[in-house]
Amino acid sequence: MKSASGVGRADLPTLIEHGYTIGIFPMADEQGRLGWYSADPRGILELDEFHMPHRLARKLRTAPFRIQIDQAFTDVMRGCAHRASTWISPVIIEAYTVLHQRGKAHSVEAWQDHKLVGGLYGVSLGGAFFGESMFAEVPDSSKACLVFLVERLKERGYTLLDCQMVTAHMARFGARLISAPAYQQRLQQALKLGCTFA
Repeated sequence: MKSASGVGRADLPTLIEHGYTIGIFPMADEQGRLGWYSADPRGILELDEFHMPHRLARKLRTAPFRIQIDQAFTDVMRGCAHRASTWISPVIIEAYTVLHQRGKAHSVEAWQDHKLVGGLYGVSLGGAFFGESMFAEVPDSSKACLVFLVERLKERGYTLLDCQMVTAHMARFGARLISAPAYQQRLQQALKLGCTFA
């Protein structure tokens, strides 16, 4: 871990973007101090091997949510941060909101009756999407966003969906671990692509 102390807020969005290109990402501790992290092995979700549980597929066929992108980016981040323990500090929210304004960070949102009920956000660079976090106020809302994300990335030619670590939740969708060298190779290949998310 390398400390990010001393980095001005105006420089942080650019620093975060560069960090993704070399395989590191920021997280804040309980005191709000930023640290830089990498994972070895690294969690990824292979787009062509994405597994949707049958129960979820049945539910989504009823179209319970209206899925949109980039309509409430900062609200999605706040929803992700609203938990007992979080690495998403106000400084992180501010920096990623700037990246969103620059067209580098995006949200996928689930809406019901004009209310945001779930979502996810991440950073898009080249043909890589770096998933950061998700939240759900209504069951399956964040899962619906993940399904939409995977479909969109496939349609637009992305080759890498980075989920950093493999939780039990992500493992159900087919996430797996690869070595840091293998990840770096995939990352550099993906960054050469000219994909657009929005």
